Amino acid sequence: MQAIQTAGLGLLLAAILAVSATAQTVAVPARGQTVPVGTVADDAADDPAIWRDPRNPERSLIVGTDKKAGLHVYRLSGESVHFIPAGRVNNVDLVDLGARGVLVVASDRNDPARALLKLYRLNTRSGALAAVGEAEGGAGEAYGVCLAVIDRQVHVFSVLKDGQIVQVRLDLGRDRASGTLVRKLSVPSQAEGCVVDNRTRTLYVGEERAGVWVFDAGPNAPAEGRLAIRADGEQLVPDVEGLALSLKGRTGGWLVVSSQGDNAYALYRLPDLAPAGRFRIAGGALGSTEETDGIALAPGRFSRTYPDGLFVAQDGNNAPDAQNFKLASWAEILKAVRAAAP
Repeated sequence: MQAIQTAGLGLLLAAILAVSATAQTVAVPARGQTVPVGTVADDAADDPAIWRDPRNPERSLIVGTDKKAGLHVYRLSGESVHFIPAGRVNNVDLVDLGARGVLVVASDRNDPARALLKLYRLNTRSGALAAVGEAEGGAGEAYGVCLAVIDRQVHVFSVLKDGQIVQVRLDLGRDRASGTLVRKLSVPSQAEGCVVDNRTRTLYVGEERAGVWVFDAGPNAPAEGRLAIRADGEQLVPDVEGLALSLKGRTGGWLVVSSQGDNAYALYRLPDLAPAGRFRIAGGALGSTEETDGIALAPGRFSRTYPDGLFVAQDGNNAPDAQNFKLASWAEILKAVRAAAP
């Protein structure tokens, strides 16, 4: 009888904890949105990347993929200022190299047996993208991509659909760029989202059904990783999709993970990856986000609307229009999450 009572109390406690976790998922409204991607009536918008203009932050740019057609470049207002046809490009990332310009890399899955990395320069005045080369991204279907700067060299992590991760060092010329294979990593099953903390050389990779893996991003580091965050169905609900970082100090900040299974975003504190809350983009005049694939996050002041950081999320259901990307204030997100903390 005591065992039955204990088991019953255990189930009750689990239910209470599940309700508590749901209750802590705060809602934050979108403060802006991009125009819909050109591909209609299809799963098309996928992944964004943010370039913040340090001199005039309101002139910052967002690069986003239409994974059936190519790459868009948007202003903070949401207007598309440039589109470059590229076919099936899935994920995108960028890095500001100062005098060497802004490099944009997209994962090219036009050939499902041969992953490619398409390389572009971003004209930060006009918003135009110019192709500057390509690099091999592994044998298989290209999915995720993220960039790191290691010992002043740009490295790309090409995440393949089957869980392979190929690390490529980019060789950047004045007008052309190429890549050199450095090493191979892997997770057990389908993966996509990834992001790198350059401070600690830590690579985070989302395995869609399992959670978030952590690897040493150093080119000479061991290939073994560890499953650091499990998709437990409460804090993080599969599929695990886009990943983004907000860095603070030498090792602090937050990791944000798209919890696609319940249309939310899970927040983890760095460096220990302790769960730090959950949020949704919902309410307000611009509607909510659902089935989010890619996300991006950039610190700093952008405008009055985004006074301390910009969060961008793909919206998988923007009916009656085609999919697009929603913009939210990172300061507003943190304020809401902290207010809901026990």
